[in-house]
Amino acid sequence: MSERRLNEQVRIVGSGLLGASIGLGLRDHGVDVIVADVSPSAQQLAIDYGAGRAPAEGDNPGLIVVAVPPDVTARVVAAELAAYPNALVTDVASVKLGPLEQLRAMGADLSRYLGTHPMAGRERGGPIAARADLFLGRPWVLAGHDDITYKRAAAIEDMILDLGAVPIELTAETHDEAVALVSHAPQVVASLMAARLVDGPDAALGLTGQGLRDVTRIAASDPGLWVQILGANASPVAEVLRGLRDDLDAVITALDEPDAGGSRRTIAEAIAVGNTGVARIPGKHGQDRRFAQLVVMVDDRPGQLAKLLTEVGEVGVNLEDLRLEHSPGAQIGLAELAVLPEVEHKLVSELEARGWRIAAVSA
Repeated sequence: MSERRLNEQVRIVGSGLLGASIGLGLRDHGVDVIVADVSPSAQQLAIDYGAGRAPAEGDNPGLIVVAVPPDVTARVVAAELAAYPNALVTDVASVKLGPLEQLRAMGADLSRYLGTHPMAGRERGGPIAARADLFLGRPWVLAGHDDITYKRAAAIEDMILDLGAVPIELTAETHDEAVALVSHAPQVVASLMAARLVDGPDAALGLTGQGLRDVTRIAASDPGLWVQILGANASPVAEVLRGLRDDLDAVITALDEPDAGGSRRTIAEAIAVGNTGVARIPGKHGQDRRFAQLVVMVDDRPGQLAKLLTEVGEVGVNLEDLRLEHSPGAQIGLAELAVLPEVEHKLVSELEARGWRIAAVSA
């Protein structure tokens, strides 16, 4: 157990994925964690998984984490502030400006409240999907406001650091605009693209490759939760989607008349600007850099992927990223390895010498 920073009893209200994961992570550091939920069965399930203990008489939490759906976040935060007048309260909702404004309108004690948002999650929800390491290396936004000092909110940052996350300071408004671009609008795009597959012919779906899986990976998310998230952050998300709609209209017009003057340029520029945008996505250790990609064919039997990764290590090459895809109708997997461009030739040569089949290489 590593040395912990947080020295408070922690009460977590809400036992879903985030609440239970926070509980698991803090328990690993020896923190006394209380789990509360309006659903007794959900609360007991989180406790059974080790996220904390049931509330008891005499509890005196110094830090309260509200991990409930966005549409009830402000109400629950206000209730916790009133019930525990000496506690610092935070929430982990994916929108920040709305709850802050609602709490201000309620007259809540904002000198003890600081909203946060961990940029982490999974396609599955609930305590059964919780992980103590869910937040490792992930950004965790602290949405500062003028009614609280960061010194007063130090316990929140201690918790974030104990969970292995990276604290990022933003205003509530800036946070909501940012997540509209990098999280909320992408959810809508992924879901709409996945919806095109409902009536897609089986023959087409049989050709599915990694590109489609990448685009639609998050489309399996909970509709009820996303109705709340998108409703709470409607204006910034709509602004992003309007820009996307304009770009789509331009490409559609070009595709309707591909031989018209300027059509091919419109299409080319749309793809090229996408190249520029994707290059800005931070990669490993937050670096904005591109890696060489090679696709290795891996027999679909036990131990083969582990053997490949072991031999990459023996060659002395560090993997920057890894994705695995199965080839439809074949007993083979395709392992896409991302490495630094300067070691790509060495790795290809060494793997081929060891009998591995290289399906593709791209820089």
